Amino acid sequence: MTDPRRAIPRTDAVLAEPRVAAAVAQLGRAVVKAAVGRAQREAREGVLTPDGVVEAVLAALPPGPSSLRPVINATGVVVHTNLGRAPLSRAAARAVADAAGCADVEFDLVTGKRTQRGRGALAALRTAVPDAGDVHVVNNNAAALLLCAMVLAPGKEIVVSRGELVEIGDGFRIPDLLTSAGARLREVGTTNRTHLRDYAEAVGDGTGFVLRVHPSNFRVTGFTSAPDVGELAGLGVPLVVDIGSGLLSPHPLLPDEPDAAGALRAGAALVTASGDKLLGGPQAGLLLGEAGLVHRLRRHPAARALRVDKLALAALEATLLGPTPPVRQALEVDARRLRDRAELLVKALVEQGIDAAVVDSVAAVGGGGAPGVELPSAAVSLPERWAGALRVDRTPVVGRVERGRCLLDLRTVDPAEDERLCQAVLRCG
Repeated sequence: MTDPRRAIPRTDAVLAEPRVAAAVAQLGRAVVKAAVGRAQREAREGVLTPDGVVEAVLAALPPGPSSLRPVINATGVVVHTNLGRAPLSRAAARAVADAAGCADVEFDLVTGKRTQRGRGALAALRTAVPDAGDVHVVNNNAAALLLCAMVLAPGKEIVVSRGELVEIGDGFRIPDLLTSAGARLREVGTTNRTHLRDYAEAVGDGTGFVLRVHPSNFRVTGFTSAPDVGELAGLGVPLVVDIGSGLLSPHPLLPDEPDAAGALRAGAALVTASGDKLLGGPQAGLLLGEAGLVHRLRRHPAARALRVDKLALAALEATLLGPTPPVRQALEVDARRLRDRAELLVKALVEQGIDAAVVDSVAAVGGGGAPGVELPSAAVSLPERWAGALRVDRTPVVGRVERGRCLLDLRTVDPAEDERLCQAVLRCG
């Protein structure tokens, strides 16, 4: 009697199967070979039939070469930190792909010599903020602020209002960041009110700089007071303004959100900002300001450790020069268009027997930007149980739960994703 295990296909035969071979090209031989080994063991144990090995291998393979999975953001939070903040534009994604191989990131193709790293991205940033004498890019906004402290205030004091000693997420705090660079904090004022005289009395020979931090993820209202940037710029020491959100110029929908150009025109020596929030680009820390100070920052030894990679430089340049990025599209889309899309989606779902409805919604900017700003939106409302099912669908969709219903807010969903969103809901029904 022939042992059925003899019919289990050999490893080389499975790897040669066209679909498995295509997976090897995408995922790598080691990942696919491990899946083959598991399927063969299950076949030997009688869990699988020999002719089911290939299908079992294909079913067990991850959807992509990384554990990160693309998701549809239907939360209504435009810049969602847990979902990677700003989604890149197609132009930026193309730029990343182009830069993924060998690229002239710091090489002049005409002369054949080394040149300034990321010169295209830096030129685009200078063009976007002409008020800046010079610009520099590091790997995130915290790194930009850290570099300021290391260059301007080692062993010196940084004068900052008590109301601006913020926690920036995941337990990290501005005071800890600054003191880790060897600076000392000189706290002035109170949580809700800090006056110009508080800063003036604290500034002295031991002052490295005055720091203004925009409280971008909370608001203090009521009996409050703070001097403006122009007043702080006249204290005789450098003023560093951390605007946080990456807004380079004023935006009509966000009148209370500080912007880099405005801070520089008001007298800030340096402005720090994020590239992956309201700018809508990759994770990056932007430094803009007086040319001499920026040069000192760029030449500090720590600047090498905080250097941004070529992929981020490529995406940043494409974001600055290319079409409107998804973050701005989501901010500026008309709520009536969102409702029209929601009605089409609900019509298709109801026709398939899904308990769906169109509801008005309120979206948020998120990502530590424009706290309290409400964006009118429209959402597809489903029974609450859809929330968990959609998150684990093969096209993961992340919505939010309100009053016992799962809401899929369309302000944060690209219109091109509507059909995939609809299919995901139908599969989870």
